[in-house]
Amino acid sequence: MSLSRGDFPRDFQLGASTAAYQIEGTAAGGTGPSHWDSWAATPGNVVRGEDGAVACDHYHRYAADLDLVRDGNFDTYRFSTSFARVMPDGRTPNAEGLDFYDRLADAIAERGLKASLTLYHWDLPSALADQGGWANRDVAARFADYSRVVLERIGDRMDSVATINEPWCVAWLSHFLGLQAPGLRDIRAASRAMHHVLLAHAKSLEVIREVTPGAKAGIVLNFAHPHAASDSEEDKRAARTFDGIHNRWFVEALTKGAYPADIAGALAPHMPEGWQDDMAAISAPIDWLGVNYYTRTTLRHLEDSLWPHFEDVPGPLPKTDMGWEIYPDGLRALLVRLARDYTGATPIFVTENGMAGDDHLIDGVIGDPVRVGYFDDHLKAVHAAIAEGAPVGGYFAWSLMDNYEWAFGYDKRFGIVYVDYETQARIPKASYHALREAFARS
Repeated sequence: MSLSRGDFPRDFQLGASTAAYQIEGTAAGGTGPSHWDSWAATPGNVVRGEDGAVACDHYHRYAADLDLVRDGNFDTYRFSTSFARVMPDGRTPNAEGLDFYDRLADAIAERGLKASLTLYHWDLPSALADQGGWANRDVAARFADYSRVVLERIGDRMDSVATINEPWCVAWLSHFLGLQAPGLRDIRAASRAMHHVLLAHAKSLEVIREVTPGAKAGIVLNFAHPHAASDSEEDKRAARTFDGIHNRWFVEALTKGAYPADIAGALAPHMPEGWQDDMAAISAPIDWLGVNYYTRTTLRHLEDSLWPHFEDVPGPLPKTDMGWEIYPDGLRALLVRLARDYTGATPIFVTENGMAGDDHLIDGVIGDPVRVGYFDDHLKAVHAAIAEGAPVGGYFAWSLMDNYEWAFGYDKRFGIVYVDYETQARIPKASYHALREAFARS
């Protein structure tokens, strides 16, 4: 790799990210059912109907997995707690699940790693889904209760805490596009989820401030770089609409206390009553903003009578195994834009960045040169953004290991560590070794 630890600010953090449902295995530890389990059990939703029952068996193998984080010269381990493990019925704490996270928090500290906790990475307990899930305002109160239970148990060992991972996926992708659990295609449910997920963030943030005032509190948003398919005004308008739904809706609510007018106007008939009264709480100051970035999206105007009047189309750049374009400069531009227009001096962390590859074990080795180049190019983009004044405090590779990739089951491999799902063996890939060497401590 062309950059090393010394090229970044002294306190810059290199991290590795995971998520509970994707690695832990839900069959252990008294975990309750989540809306992901039922969605995966519905034919056609997930490749081969696969679910997270076993996943990477991290529940039993966490110690060895954390050794990989430490030995890879990472500074920070980003993980999530499972709502369905901590509160199987959405309300009652599960001692067995909390004991697991207690052991995990201790193990992170014992290895000299910083712990970066994400409270929600998509596994809503089925009991709450039965009550409307994110379309029901009450979910925000239940999420605050869950946040309190988790933080009272392990908050003392957390360096940072994020409330929600990728609200756009939780709300729009899952309630309007129907591509993830709960798999709805309903603009009313989507509009309410778009608001309630931010209300849940606000209520959780209050709990973090009360219970763990020493932990740095934030939220993780996923951004895509919008690109108009042509110079036509229609395509430019399509790109701006996409940007409004995917990017501006969340960051403007958090930093300006208002939703973007062009999108709010379209969703207003479907929004929950009195939503305006929540905006002050939603825009309460955060200590850092998490940025997940993978690709750019090329938008074309859609000749359709129904809003939002756009479709994304394949672009010309090289693509990952997900079919996503590789566009590192989009990350640089995003980081600079966020600092300039929204977050100012608030630290930004790239909490997820990585790619799915067609990885194979050959003679005991996994060579993934495209991923090595991907990380190199995106770290250079981060370096360039810092040079332009963006206060980027760290970069987290997604993901530590191959895992359950949601609707794609176990087909897509994002890990820097290869997982043999039959034996659960872990084998570091070339990208793991490249990051380890680049961020070696002198």
